[in-house]
Amino acid sequence: MTKDLHVEALDIARWQFGITTVYHFLMVPLTIGLGLVVAALQTAWVRTGKEEYLRLTKFWGKLFLINFIMGVATGLVQEFQFGMAWSEYSRFVGDVFGAPLALESLLAFFTESVFLGLWIFGWNRLPKKLHLATIWLATGASALSAYFILAANSWMQHPVGVELVDGRAVMTDIWAVLTNNTLLVAFPHTITGAFAVAGGFLLGISWYHLWKRRRDGIDTVDENGRVIVGEDAAIGRDKTDHAVWIKALRIGAAVAVVAFAGTAITGDLQGKLMFEQQPMKMAAAEAACHNGTSFSILSVGDVGARNCDDVKTLIEVPGVLSFLANGDFNTPVDGVNTLIPEYQEKYGTHLPDDPMYGEQAGQEIDYLPVMAVTYWGFRIMIGFGGIAAIAAAVALWVTRKGTVPQSKGLMRLAVFGILAPFGANSAGWIFTEMGRQPFVVVPNPSFTGIDNVFMFTAAAVSPGVSRAELLFSVISFTVIYLALLVVEVGLLAKYVRGGVPSAMPELVPGNGHSGDGSDGQGGPAGDGKPGGRKSDDVLDFAY
Repeated sequence: MTKDLHVEALDIARWQFGITTVYHFLMVPLTIGLGLVVAALQTAWVRTGKEEYLRLTKFWGKLFLINFIMGVATGLVQEFQFGMAWSEYSRFVGDVFGAPLALESLLAFFTESVFLGLWIFGWNRLPKKLHLATIWLATGASALSAYFILAANSWMQHPVGVELVDGRAVMTDIWAVLTNNTLLVAFPHTITGAFAVAGGFLLGISWYHLWKRRRDGIDTVDENGRVIVGEDAAIGRDKTDHAVWIKALRIGAAVAVVAFAGTAITGDLQGKLMFEQQPMKMAAAEAACHNGTSFSILSVGDVGARNCDDVKTLIEVPGVLSFLANGDFNTPVDGVNTLIPEYQEKYGTHLPDDPMYGEQAGQEIDYLPVMAVTYWGFRIMIGFGGIAAIAAAVALWVTRKGTVPQSKGLMRLAVFGILAPFGANSAGWIFTEMGRQPFVVVPNPSFTGIDNVFMFTAAAVSPGVSRAELLFSVISFTVIYLALLVVEVGLLAKYVRGGVPSAMPELVPGNGHSGDGSDGQGGPAGDGKPGGRKSDDVLDFAY
């Protein structure tokens, strides 16, 4: 195999894992955030008995389940990739990753799956409060699952609790791994990011349904712009339906605003740690070629290159970079040109002449990640998150009188706005992973005493996997995942367009009563709703 083919095989392996990870991570924040929102909505129904909270629970619960199933299907692939495409990496980190990944599978995932099953099939079978407990246990386990996964990932960003034995990282302190300071800020940052996704999801879909009610003449406004709620019971769009969507919209908007504040606070803490633990990542994120204190608003030049020769900053804010790094406005932050010699002195100028590096053995090491990815990824993350938060705040103001404007353009903007927090989450994830290159396990700064525990990405790929095999797999995964994306979006769109009756068909005359609580979870069968009959098909809710 030639040098070019080996490099290309490594790049293909990285593309393969990147595609599957980014796609899977589209589901993760929605699953975590929306699941916890659904649990809160069901709690409100159990406490108040109000019909709109039951409808909210079942509608958003249905969308949550669709997304959860797709998340499981796409996440399983990654487990196999560790052993098949990245066997050298798995050998190096296996002793450390074994514990958190086992905890994730045995404790979190099984708990999540069991109690989610009980929640799906427990409607009208379990007592109301016990049934409520199942969704809290399932969604709490989802968050716990994220914690263990992030424990493994945070160790890659900042290895602790280990020592190097015969070329492998051997764990010496599980508690250090599970309380890694990188993890302790990454977890709340991820959770608040998940709530931002869920908030935008509720806001966009609810806006669409309120707009439909305006378009169809069900709801009107008086001379002061306040809503006059109408109803069309023939298609399940009664006055309670309006209460469902206005509550969901305002809850989603409030969640999105609070979540953005949470991501900003935790992101600031995370950034300060990165300046300590991975200074090159943050310098590349700023295209900061020279030491300084200014935050770049816009830099131009060849930021896609692996050097700083042509990069020029056009717009900058003095002092902000120092604040992000150190909490003050005047301490200079090391730039790329200062950091590269330091990295070369600590970790070498060339890859070791070792068979594990294949044809790359002895090559010069480029310590600067692709600045186009880090620079714009950092800004897309902040920009999309900020846009989503501002839009949510505007939505709270616009809907203060009980409905949305009749503008179709605003409706489309609200629906497409669902993508903004997804984009922010994905950009942040890509920035985090791409910015640590050329390391797959990043070395600690020397003051920790274990900065010899690290691994170059070039050494992590499986030596026995050919370029053709990797190319075939990445094409196959991409095609399959695109097909799954079409299926998921199609399912979500179908049930979103159907509104609450898509989850509670008994609301439409003639469809029968599919169990809003004949056993005490809601009104009794034959409670006066059209077609008041209890269905024995539990899959009416589960699809």
